[in-house]
Amino acid sequence: MKKVFLLLASLVLAAFTANSQSGNGNIPQLNLDRTLRVNYIFSGTDKTQEIALAELCSIDGWAGRRVNMDKLPLRGNGQVVMSVKGPEGEFDDIVYMMSFSTLFQEWQATEEATTTRKAFENVFLLPMPATQARVTVRLFDFHGNVSCEYSHLVNPDDILIRPVGKTVTPHEWIWKGGKDLGSDLDQEHRIDIAIVAEGYTEEEMGTFMDDARDAMASLWAHEPFGALKDRFNIVCVKSPSNESNVSVPRAGLWKDTAVGSHFDTFYSDRYLTTLNLFRLHDVLAGIPYEHIIILANTDTYGGGGIYNSYTLTTAHHPGFRPVVVHEFGHSFAGLADEYHYDDQYSEQYYPDTEPWEQNITTMKDFDSKWKDMVGKEYNIGSTGINWNGRKRVDTNVTVGIFEGGGYQSKGVWRGSDDCRMKTNSYPAFCPVCQRAIDRIIRFYTEEQD
Repeated sequence: MKKVFLLLASLVLAAFTANSQSGNGNIPQLNLDRTLRVNYIFSGTDKTQEIALAELCSIDGWAGRRVNMDKLPLRGNGQVVMSVKGPEGEFDDIVYMMSFSTLFQEWQATEEATTTRKAFENVFLLPMPATQARVTVRLFDFHGNVSCEYSHLVNPDDILIRPVGKTVTPHEWIWKGGKDLGSDLDQEHRIDIAIVAEGYTEEEMGTFMDDARDAMASLWAHEPFGALKDRFNIVCVKSPSNESNVSVPRAGLWKDTAVGSHFDTFYSDRYLTTLNLFRLHDVLAGIPYEHIIILANTDTYGGGGIYNSYTLTTAHHPGFRPVVVHEFGHSFAGLADEYHYDDQYSEQYYPDTEPWEQNITTMKDFDSKWKDMVGKEYNIGSTGINWNGRKRVDTNVTVGIFEGGGYQSKGVWRGSDDCRMKTNSYPAFCPVCQRAIDRIIRFYTEEQD
């Protein structure tokens, strides 16, 4: 679905990482028995941005990564950096970093943002520092320049850090990776995915569980998720809604649901999102999670995926299986859409800036993308799932350079003629996307040089 990915210049990334330590070296400076949940409000117009701290919360346990904690897998639209005091007494010792995208930044590229000022909720999960720390949030513009920055101190003993998760939403594990699947990763090093019920009443939770298992099967049917499924845990969160189905504003349909999602985000019919991120994370409090898939109990077509925020997709449309995987490609791996239509209000990619998404390029820095793969043939794999009555078979794909992607028909290129990130009818991620996903999975589970 439509997404805006803003870019981060390499000099900014270098500045973030210059003082960082090795991932394992950070752990003594962190309390990995607790999670620091930081609630922010991002607000502004098409030309202005402001960041405000709304609340600090504490959750028992830490479900995030335990390797590469001071490194970034992708540059992102923005970054959160946690630092503690180094030998010189300054907050220059980076102990944790994460990158992200936001609905707020997407909205800034809409025509509405030229006449309206809006505010958006954002939530980030950080490891609790063992001592006083500084948290810095930075947002970036289309050309990778810092457009907004906000820093604040966090004292882990602050009495106003609100504990959450004492009342836990009913949940059920449907997948746990581990040694019995050939993995040498212990529980703490697996990637935790929470699948959240949206628009399902108490009486419909059996249907939700069936839908969640379908979503999981769809992920495993795509490489490299299938080959590396031993590195994941999946928990289903049975958050009940007071009404069945979800809101469709263009039809005058508004429903009272668990996380208040709706279609017509930014007046785009298919864009299904929730703006209630504080509520979403309250629903998840007390349950181990790092990545979120929200299933909407509707047969209306649509979805959305925001990098390191959430995937949200319809569960009862015939295109559900490919769509949930496509959207998870956005939220988990930071992949860009590879289709184009050239009717967006403003361009999102410019020839003087290389996109941070690994599956598209402006050719500004093609060496950093899939230049080493061009002209080579790759098998995109098969796990035997049926798509529209057609059985998937092993397919060889030669990587190339195809113009069109990131919603633009000119000036942006992708690596294959077709891909899960381009069309619902194509049965697999292309080789470029497969490598990008593989790298993300390994970043979360293996120490990187």
